[in-house]
Amino acid sequence: MAYTIAVAGKGGVGKTTLCGLLIQYLCEKHEGPVLAVDADANSNLNEVLGVDVEVTLGEIREEIERSEMMNPSPIPAGMSKQDYMAFRMNSALTEEDDYDLLVMGRTQGSGCYCYVNGLLSAQVAKLSGQYRYVLVDNEAGMEHISRGILPHVDAMILVSDCSRRGIQAVGRIADLVRECKLNPKVMGLIVNRAPEGKLNDGVREEIEKQGLNLIGVVPHSDDVYELDCEGEPTSLKLPKDSPVRSALIGAVEKLLN
Repeated sequence: MAYTIAVAGKGGVGKTTLCGLLIQYLCEKHEGPVLAVDADANSNLNEVLGVDVEVTLGEIREEIERSEMMNPSPIPAGMSKQDYMAFRMNSALTEEDDYDLLVMGRTQGSGCYCYVNGLLSAQVAKLSGQYRYVLVDNEAGMEHISRGILPHVDAMILVSDCSRRGIQAVGRIADLVRECKLNPKVMGLIVNRAPEGKLNDGVREEIEKQGLNLIGVVPHSDDVYELDCEGEPTSLKLPKDSPVRSALIGAVEKLLN
């Protein structure tokens, strides 16, 4: 079974950027193959990685949903809707040299994401045996954890910015992980975008209060900010000697080794 790493935290703390860098690190260490899963309806992990995605699970769901109203139908004559769904699911996997990417995407307009969440869970379960690592970039918040989208997690990485509210948010996520009995082997906190890579006493006090295992502090980086503003793939363009890379790698190695 693949070793599953889940990354979670509130919105805007840099989870996806760190996920992209972590995927690249695992591939460069020849730890692949890696299945990267963008489990956020507002997906952009592919942009951090610098790859194009042909279709998302949400788009396939919409295609199947509309098939009965389309003339001609996209479903070939003699093929059941279930068989066509299985066929289309194969096209949702974006294949790269050292990793593959599966994107949840979103449904159109209003409505519940339960069906797409179910598709995602089924596809991860189906594919995970083909990979050494599965890395899941979760949506902002706690929905994927509370709905059991990830029935098996080996390592949980909680990401926060360097604010007390951010630490409190990941503290609630850590509580939910325990309540849902995900039982990861290890769980650690990375604080991202810290000025000069340092935390003040108030933030450290909150980390201790929440009972979180601090494994690393990633400094604020103008390079990351500029790449993001220019729409460049951070994992490819960020300098190899960037303090961001060094801090992330140190944190992950501390957690996994």
